[in-house]
Amino acid sequence: MLQCYLPFKRYVAWYFLKKLMTVNVTARSVKCTPVSDTNCDESSDNSILDLQNLVTSLTSVCTMNPLDIITALFLCSDGFVQQELSLKMSMCQFAVPLLLPNCDSNQCTLMLWALRDIVKKYRPKSLSESKGFREERIVHSEIPMISFVRLGECSLSKSEILNKLLSNSQQYHDTFVHHNMQCGDCPRLISNGLAEITWYLPCGNKNIDIFDEPVAVANLHGDIASFETQFSFLCETSSAVFVFFDTLNCVCKQLVSLKGKKDVFLVGNHQGHKIRMNDLHEVATELGLTNSNIILKTKQINDADFVAKLQKTMRGTIANSKMKMQIEQMANVAHELGVCVDEDNLECHNAKQNADAITAEIHDILEFKETQLRKAGSENIEEYKYDLNEQIKDLRNKQNLHGMSESMTCFLSGISSPEERCYFLKWLRINLDNISREKLSWLRELYKEKSKASNSNEIKDIDKQLSNSSLGTEHFFREMGQIYESSVSLPENEPSRQQLQHLPRLCAQLLLDGFPLELVDGDASNIPLRWVSDVLGQLHDLVSPNNKILVVTVLGVQSTGKSTLLNTMFGVQFAVSSGRCTRGAFMLLIRISEDMKASLKCDFLVIIDTEGLKSPELAQLDDSHEHDNELATLVVGLSDITIINIAMENSTEMKDILQIVVHAFLRMKEVGKKPKCQFVHQNVSDVSAHDKNLRDRKLLLQQLNEMTQAAAKMEKKEENKSFTDVMDYNPDTGNWYIPGLWNGNPPMAPVNAGYSEAVYELKKNVMHILEKCESSVNDVLQFREWITSLWNAVKHENFIFSFRNSLVADAYMKLCTEYNKWEWEFRKAMYSWVTNAETQISNIGIVAEKSDTGEVLACLKSEAQTELCKWETTLLHNLTDYFKQTEGHVYLVERYREEFFNSAKILRREIESSVMNQLTATAEIKQAMEKVDKIKENHTKDLEERACALIDKCREENRTMTDQELGEEFNRMWETTVTNLKKSVSYIKDGIMAAQQMADSTIAACQQFISEKLERETDYHDTYIHEILRIIDEKLQCNQHLTIDIEFEVSLKQHICGDAARRFQKMHDNFLHKNDPYTCLNKNKQKFCADFKDVFNEKDQCQKKASEFTDLCLRPAVEKFVSRSLGPDIVGEMLTCHQFSTRTVFQYYVLLDLIKNEHFHRYQNYICNYEEFIKEWIFKQIMVHFTDQCKILELENKHLHSCLGNITSAIKKATKVKGSLKEFVDDFCKDLIDKLAISQDALGAFMILNNAEQEQFVYWLTKCVNEMIQSLQNKFNNTKFDTKLNRLHLKPHHELSERMIGCGQQCPFCKAPCEAGGKGHKEHWTSLHQSQGLGSFRYIDSKKLDSDICSTLVQSEAVFRCFATNSEYHPYKKYTEIFPDWKISPDVSLEASDYWKYVMTKFNKDFAQAYDAKPADIPKSWKCIGQKQAIESLKTSFYID
Repeated sequence: MLQCYLPFKRYVAWYFLKKLMTVNVTARSVKCTPVSDTNCDESSDNSILDLQNLVTSLTSVCTMNPLDIITALFLCSDGFVQQELSLKMSMCQFAVPLLLPNCDSNQCTLMLWALRDIVKKYRPKSLSESKGFREERIVHSEIPMISFVRLGECSLSKSEILNKLLSNSQQYHDTFVHHNMQCGDCPRLISNGLAEITWYLPCGNKNIDIFDEPVAVANLHGDIASFETQFSFLCETSSAVFVFFDTLNCVCKQLVSLKGKKDVFLVGNHQGHKIRMNDLHEVATELGLTNSNIILKTKQINDADFVAKLQKTMRGTIANSKMKMQIEQMANVAHELGVCVDEDNLECHNAKQNADAITAEIHDILEFKETQLRKAGSENIEEYKYDLNEQIKDLRNKQNLHGMSESMTCFLSGISSPEERCYFLKWLRINLDNISREKLSWLRELYKEKSKASNSNEIKDIDKQLSNSSLGTEHFFREMGQIYESSVSLPENEPSRQQLQHLPRLCAQLLLDGFPLELVDGDASNIPLRWVSDVLGQLHDLVSPNNKILVVTVLGVQSTGKSTLLNTMFGVQFAVSSGRCTRGAFMLLIRISEDMKASLKCDFLVIIDTEGLKSPELAQLDDSHEHDNELATLVVGLSDITIINIAMENSTEMKDILQIVVHAFLRMKEVGKKPKCQFVHQNVSDVSAHDKNLRDRKLLLQQLNEMTQAAAKMEKKEENKSFTDVMDYNPDTGNWYIPGLWNGNPPMAPVNAGYSEAVYELKKNVMHILEKCESSVNDVLQFREWITSLWNAVKHENFIFSFRNSLVADAYMKLCTEYNKWEWEFRKAMYSWVTNAETQISNIGIVAEKSDTGEVLACLKSEAQTELCKWETTLLHNLTDYFKQTEGHVYLVERYREEFFNSAKILRREIESSVMNQLTATAEIKQAMEKVDKIKENHTKDLEERACALIDKCREENRTMTDQELGEEFNRMWETTVTNLKKSVSYIKDGIMAAQQMADSTIAACQQFISEKLERETDYHDTYIHEILRIIDEKLQCNQHLTIDIEFEVSLKQHICGDAARRFQKMHDNFLHKNDPYTCLNKNKQKFCADFKDVFNEKDQCQKKASEFTDLCLRPAVEKFVSRSLGPDIVGEMLTCHQFSTRTVFQYYVLLDLIKNEHFHRYQNYICNYEEFIKEWIFKQIMVHFTDQCKILELENKHLHSCLGNITSAIKKATKVKGSLKEFVDDFCKDLIDKLAISQDALGAFMILNNAEQEQFVYWLTKCVNEMIQSLQNKFNNTKFDTKLNRLHLKPHHELSERMIGCGQQCPFCKAPCEAGGKGHKEHWTSLHQSQGLGSFRYIDSKKLDSDICSTLVQSEAVFRCFATNSEYHPYKKYTEIFPDWKISPDVSLEASDYWKYVMTKFNKDFAQAYDAKPADIPKSWKCIGQKQAIESLKTSFYID
């Protein structure tokens, strides 16, 4: 016997209630024990001999009588809780209150309402042969009632004897609480006067049944002398009364009142000789009793014989009983005696009238459904597409023409009253169940008769009636949903629509009150999406912000106790055993207590009960397997944890169920949802089941693996080889063994205590899993979105390729946004690093310390690898942390993890290749220039030496020379010095032959690369051609479906490289000309001459040389620095704009811009020259964004001041060491070696014939630098933005277009661009497909453009042919066999592609003319689509709020 050591009495009732709600038959075995008793050391009590203490300790325990607990609970509960208590007690085979005493008012109440929910099945003797049964609500059962009462004190335990009387020898059960039960001997404080009732119901087996016919047994606790009202009630309603006594008094008015009214039996205990035979004789004579009415317990009769004698007496009484009163009829007796009835309240009475008004009209269930519930049915409006749109409108119009039926008017009236709705729905359910039960009982009997006659047609008709004869409140709610959905098709200002707008909120309130909401229509196997969505929307408004939910679902074979399992686990009230099985799927809401919210991180628990898989009713249908798959996929997709009910007895059936379940979990893995699962094996009671079934669990895992492989093959996801690939599953912790529900043979079997305990352990485990659930908790609106997206997807043949979900789209968009940010940080950092590295290479040789270019290159490459590793590690670390977080529904994009990690690695390789090529090219060009630079340097020195010698000669001659004379002397010296330089140094790179044409995008991409190199005005390097070949290979790789042969590839490369070679040759020639020593010296001739004159005349050169150094060396370097830094800044600024956050969002804004301007040629360019169009569009967006010059000037000033700071800092550092001007300049340039690229030619020209003094030079240099900054600011202010844009080293529109275009792939059917993020994605997809005619597809015979949309065709039976199919026809459904990298999701609604329908309709003739085809045949419905509707469709497709 279970004991619960509770410190306080007030917790006892809650403990009993908790146990009872889990139908635990040990619920009444509760003891309240002081804490001190539970904490003391038991050995210390037994270590001494103290008999007095031993005796007193036995009575010191503070206890409560179970009957007091039950009475208190019933007194403190409302009618609906009392119903649930009575139902659970009845399941446990506990006696339930019939007359409930109230110690405060000294009155009692007939518990009619509390007993109304109890339904019993039994088989009386008359149905034994036919194996029939009766199922009826117990308050309507016409069975005799026998009452057992006590007069005075009685040494016999009446309740204990009753328990033995009602139990067979193999199965004893304590139906009534008695003295020898735990705490049964405690004094009763409030339960005296309680009359309990139970029922003995036969099973039809004469070896088991104690009584052949059903009988009700009432037991009054307390002396009838003290409770005359209760005794009178029992006498009036009972077929017989058994009075237990020890002593009798012939003048006892209670006994006298029985004279001549009822069968009275006196039961006494003669063992104690308390009975005075004379008194007994007088009473018997007075009452007219015989020996058969007197039963005495003597020493010669043991308990078994005594009970057998009582049973025999009762059998006779039952057989001869003429009085059979329904409990419902007892209310009249109660009223006559002044006994209250729990149904005597206005709300209950009014609700009953409303419910009766509805059910009174139901004579034939099928006819009622067709006439009164005519809007409900199996017609699935969602199936209609495009050409059926008008028919849908007609159907809705017909629905709206029907007025609301009287039954629905009554129903809506009944649920609209907050005070009455609970009573109304309960009354309606009771009435409907009664009607259905009678109808089903009659049909079953008819089915038996017709089966004997073997009339297949009649049997089939009856079978159909059996399936359709259930009628419940769900049918009325379903009709309410249909009425609402038909009303929303009316104009918004229509009065009939406005009158029904409150229905979703009404249903949401019912959901909060604990009533179920039907998710899946059990008859039509359809979800009324608009109705369910609006109900959940209203629910969100009612509970917000406390709207977080977790979802638990059960799946399994029909009639395996799924609903009972949920009811036992969570104390909910899903319909069970009401003559029918669950059809469809229902959800219930459980509010989470405050103490559990923190651990579960949610506010509500959603419980979903589903119809059984492999239903016999559906087994005859061809698509029954698809129906089961759809249902399983839906509920698994909605769940955080799914409980799988498995019947181990039938291995074939189990395999079928496992395949359905595995399909569902595989689909969820592929769309990003990862629910948990627990396998429950029912009817396994052995204590060693878990160990003994180790082999079974391994077999189960093996079968799960087999099912996974089969499902993966069907879903074309064959990389999943085992069940653990699909989800986390541990055979040891993922399986639960639960004993059978009943302990013995129903209907008299109580619930198995092991069942309750096992289910409780399962529940604890489920809650533990939910606590540790890594996925973010959904709110109500997100749950609604999952319902919509899952249902839209399961209706299509290929679920995985059909699934679209705004939550997944939002999670993917967030991931792309974050990844794009990290990618740009990587690119920008490496761009900045390369810029500095190139500056460092270009500055080699400008300082006194000479460096070897090869060594510098090796060192920089090593640094580059370090920098690349650092940023790659940072990017991978960011991705890892992102996928670890629990916010933002990251788990939904888990399947993209590998793609983005691959994208990060591809990005590293791409940047590495670019960086190494740039470093190599810069270094090798620098090395190639070293010879030229050496020549320049030597001749500059020679020129300086000759000029100095000429000055010395003139000074020695002590001649006074004019400027003209000095100029003539300088010219003679110049001509002599530079004569040897007229033969310029030159080198020419090899050219590549011209070739043929390829795709415009490939040529354009290469030409863009060439143009960028030409703009830099550097020399040619072989890496340029290598990069061009890489671009071509990348483009060819992206167009593998074109089946390009090697000859075409070679020709393409020849053409592009040949053109590049010619342009690079010209660039090289320009570079040689620009750097020719003779040209360079001649360019500076006038400057050298002026310097010659200054030196000769000994003029102060400090101010002049400072200005010269600033203008020739620093200003170009600063301008170049700003130019190289501004590009990344503009890109970074544009990336902060929403339209550039992801490719999906970018596409939305492009299409929005197109439709707002509506120019055909822009649409044509978008479709036919996508990449060029995007570059142009982005360029315009940049221009618009920077229309206000302040933004760009702010960026420019930032870099100017950065340069000013670097230059000022370099001046200060260089002046710390006193020395020559040359040393100052060397130190100054050394400090700026990786910041500013100072021209070596300009620096050399500055140093020649320079006699400036360092201190003065520094003074003037500081002033000149400040003036230079101001001058550049003025220049930038007066330069147009587009001019600046075209001069930038990194072109922002090129960088952004590369990011936004992505892989550049377009849908093979309609040319819609791919929107997948990262460069490592394995499949291409787009949010919005367009008419194939826009991609130039046409019909072969008619030459008309094809108006069909590929997102519709992929779910049709249509075929296509193209170059990729070798002009052979191929089904659209199997397009992945031809284009395996593309995922084309079917349209989820009629309005999904309204954008392109509008465009196709508007520019039909223009596209036909452009493609040299005939205009497409435009469906009529398309012509009704306006620009506003098209824009709304665009928002829906791209999930833009």
